[in-house]
Amino acid sequence: MVIRPSASPPAASSATEPRSDSRYRILIGLLIAAATLTIAILSGCSEGVLAPKGPIAGAEREILFNSLGIMLAIVIPTMLATLGVAFWFRSSNRRARYLPDFAYSGRLELLVWSIPVMTVLLLGGVAWVGAYDLAPTKPIPSEVKPVRIQVVSLDWKWLFLYPDHGVASVNRLTIPVGTPINLELTSAGVMNTFWVPELSGQIYTMAGMTTRLYLQADHVGTFRGLSGNFSGDGFSDMHFAVDAVSAENFAAWIEAARQAGPALDDRSYADLVKPGVVATPFGYRSVTPDFFSHILSASLQPAPAQRAEK
Repeated sequence: MVIRPSASPPAASSATEPRSDSRYRILIGLLIAAATLTIAILSGCSEGVLAPKGPIAGAEREILFNSLGIMLAIVIPTMLATLGVAFWFRSSNRRARYLPDFAYSGRLELLVWSIPVMTVLLLGGVAWVGAYDLAPTKPIPSEVKPVRIQVVSLDWKWLFLYPDHGVASVNRLTIPVGTPINLELTSAGVMNTFWVPELSGQIYTMAGMTTRLYLQADHVGTFRGLSGNFSGDGFSDMHFAVDAVSAENFAAWIEAARQAGPALDDRSYADLVKPGVVATPFGYRSVTPDFFSHILSASLQPAPAQRAEK
């Protein structure tokens, strides 16, 4: 008995081809919609790391975009190649070659491995160069003398000391535009991070030690500063305002700060250091000399309860 092939399979394959093509059209449409949505979301970013207002944040955004471009150079071709292979080797394409005995190709292996190796080398190079260029302790080149500010992270507030001007403020950092800011940072409690996304990157504040950070604002405005490290119940409210003003307005602010508010000494600091959230920023008209060093040394001492137990 001779079994002849039925004529139905070709009809089934012809019916499958339009259905397969429609699936690929839907997939491509979804990818285009996702890309459009991503571009729309990014274009609406008016603040943060994608909208820098200073040289440090601008350089960090450039590193971010360079890294993204390097990664997309391998991600996009890989996605297109995946779609192309799936489309070409679909069951309805009679022109696709089927090679069941294919096992190894040196040229293909070289191509497959060279691309990720080059990607890793480029990403590593960008990160390496950027790490040296944007070192937190590296001063910002400028003809203007930097303004020195000392920062103390508390539970759950920020204390800013102006040692060269003799004033201090809580949850409000006022800086002159176009002037490098030399920050000395520490913590009077748990470890924290200082972050102004539009002006600088993050840096840790730790009790008993000082970290340093340079930043600069090139535009007048108010920028959002925050803590990037969870530190307890009031962490979500541990943010502060950065007011970038002209040099004249900064001098006027210093004079106004010297005329209002209490003095920052051991007694007022004992009240400030108690855990709590500050709803309204305020200032101190005067500061005990070398108070930042006093905070550093005090943070190394055991708490009064611990000393009593010993």
